[in-house]
Amino acid sequence: MQPTSKVVTLEEVWRLFHETDRKFQETDRKFQETDRKFHETDRKFQETDRKFQEAREEMRKSSQETDRQLQETFNLIKETRKAIGELSGRLGQFVEEMVKPAAVRLFRERGMEVHRVLKDMEASYGDDGIQVDLLVINGDEAVVIECKSKLSVDDVNEHIKRIEKFKRFWPEYKHFRLAGAVAAMVAPDDVAKYAYRKGLYVLVQNGDIIDIKNDEKFRPVMW
Repeated sequence: MQPTSKVVTLEEVWRLFHETDRKFQETDRKFQETDRKFHETDRKFQETDRKFQEAREEMRKSSQETDRQLQETFNLIKETRKAIGELSGRLGQFVEEMVKPAAVRLFRERGMEVHRVLKDMEASYGDDGIQVDLLVINGDEAVVIECKSKLSVDDVNEHIKRIEKFKRFWPEYKHFRLAGAVAAMVAPDDVAKYAYRKGLYVLVQNGDIIDIKNDEKFRPVMW
């Protein structure tokens, strides 16, 4: 017995056609939606990249401005230090000029007849060197004086080291009895007392003159 062929009616053909068309349109709609989302994602990515580039450029400009400000600050500090150093040097010279004529009077009042006052002595051996502002001389005695605008404890300690190696740089004074003194426009009380305890004369500005701050009980350390 032969199988019976199924007859496809026109109505079924139209139904299949419409169903296929519907599925095609649905697929196309989904494709367009996917394409829209892709373009939206690409737009957002480009916007993010633009903002990132702008942020990076702003950071670069900010970094350059910070570097410029830091360099200006560094230059200002450098110039200020230089100016302070020059001022300190001039003040030190001013103190020297005040102390030099006063030294004769001051030490004569303390019973030391002053014969000579030497200024700005310098000597060096190899990498080591020494500089003395004033040297007050009386026979085989001398006072090594350091002049400062404002005296500090470090200044006192450094001057003691200077006196300790004085004879090595000037052996012609090896038989001398050396005393030490510090002179300043400003000498805080605690620093002046420290220098006193270390056996140094303390010369300070008192109005228009220079005075020795040490009392009559003071006995200098001799080197």
